[in-house]
Amino acid sequence: MQYLMMIYSNEGEFDKIPEQQKAGIYQEFNKLREELGAKFVGGNQLQPTATATVVRVRDGKRHVTDGPFAETKEQLGGYILIDAADLDEAIAIAARIPVARFASIEVRPLVVRAQATQA
Repeated sequence: MQYLMMIYSNEGEFDKIPEQQKAGIYQEFNKLREELGAKFVGGNQLQPTATATVVRVRDGKRHVTDGPFAETKEQLGGYILIDAADLDEAIAIAARIPVARFASIEVRPLVVRAQATQA
């Protein structure tokens, strides 16, 4: 089953981390990806929330807003998609994500729908 691991942290606090320490964190991420092998489906770090655009459609009209949806203490900073046997394995992998030491990792299973076959 596939699980999405959403990484939430305080952007301001992450920005304060020295570049050398960030480089070490990125190396740890790379090592984890290598260790996971085929279990690692994908993942990326996101640009800061200041670059976000929110789109809503209400009463048939599109509304576009710059910036994050809501003011929160933690922002979605990245994600990892894995293929794990079960939730226990997914949680064990989430605990190995380097930024779990100071960030929150939300683990959520994907909904799998059967795809229609074409005749």
